[in-house]
Amino acid sequence: MSEGIWEQLEPLLTSVERPSRYCDHEWGTILNTEADYRCALIYPDTYEIGQSNQGLAILYRILNADTSIAAERAYVPWVDMAGIMRERGIPLFSLETYTPLSEFDLLGFTLPHELACTNVLEALDLARLPLLAGERDEYCPLIIAGGPCVYNPEPFVPFFDAFVIGEGEDVILEIVSTHRRLRDENATREEILLALAHIDGIYVPRFYEEREGVVVPLIPDLPAVIYKRVMRDFAERPADIEQIVPFAEVTHDRFTVEVLRGCSRGCRFCQAGMTYRPVRERTSDSVVSAVIQGLACTGYDEASLTSLSTTDHSQIEDILHRLNRRLESTGISISIPSQRVDAFGVDIAQLVAGEKKGGLTFAPEAGTQRLRDIINKNITEEDLLTAISSAFS
Repeated sequence: MSEGIWEQLEPLLTSVERPSRYCDHEWGTILNTEADYRCALIYPDTYEIGQSNQGLAILYRILNADTSIAAERAYVPWVDMAGIMRERGIPLFSLETYTPLSEFDLLGFTLPHELACTNVLEALDLARLPLLAGERDEYCPLIIAGGPCVYNPEPFVPFFDAFVIGEGEDVILEIVSTHRRLRDENATREEILLALAHIDGIYVPRFYEEREGVVVPLIPDLPAVIYKRVMRDFAERPADIEQIVPFAEVTHDRFTVEVLRGCSRGCRFCQAGMTYRPVRERTSDSVVSAVIQGLACTGYDEASLTSLSTTDHSQIEDILHRLNRRLESTGISISIPSQRVDAFGVDIAQLVAGEKKGGLTFAPEAGTQRLRDIINKNITEEDLLTAISSAFS
């Protein structure tokens, strides 16, 4: 822990909204104190939003599984704390050890949506790091980005050294091992970035330029087309059961298991439905085991089965039947945050309700059938009315 930052920060916690945003040592955090490589995973929003992000949590566990790597978390402070930090000269820090972000080897941002991008600049400014990639010297950490927004990275090119196109858990260890090896060989920043550019799925803007509306490589052996990384063994990889339990309520304050990734529906407005293809799902055995173990590890009284459309899982009825039996008389509820209207019948409604009844959310997406057809949302008014009737029954 950087005692200097904590000593400055602790007296300020009584004067800001939600001081729990800035307190470390939540249940489930990991400290690899002997690691010789350090990276900070940054969600460009406040703690209660970022802590709910599954992508960042997955990378956190993958990296920290190697004790020679220390992966820590950082978030953008709320305006009250940001103002005080600027007044007192406190740089943006990691949550686990209160280390200034400028002291890490690698900073990894996730870009969940376009409106978060200005928060990246706020984070870099608070960290006292150059906003522009071209102004960073050999002593600056590498700054990379991943997530749904980087499938079109060009608007963000000035601010990042590299982009991860696709699913980060399929490539993050390659990035770290390459960077650490070259760092130990005293390679230059340029040499490190060139090596990263040769990894499948990594886009390093400084080695590309736009010609007549097309981005082309400046170095012959770099790929002209960068294909996204896809985790092919999603079904075989166990779900994360040792999740961090925050001190205060966060946006999704429950235990979560990703049961399905991808979607084949092809709704024209849906970014995630395209970027997370192909469709992959975990088995019912894997899901049930993860939920039971995860609830025991975290103490939550609710488990959420997450995906773009959980009711599209081929074994969803079996999963819900088994979980309802295992959790009977415990007061624990199972929620499905994303229900497909045309897949939601009376049986599913009863299974989701279980012992502890909560709320259900349906999205008609448009007010008329013509608009639903235009956006390829293949549901009818009859589907909507049937789903609502099923829920009430």
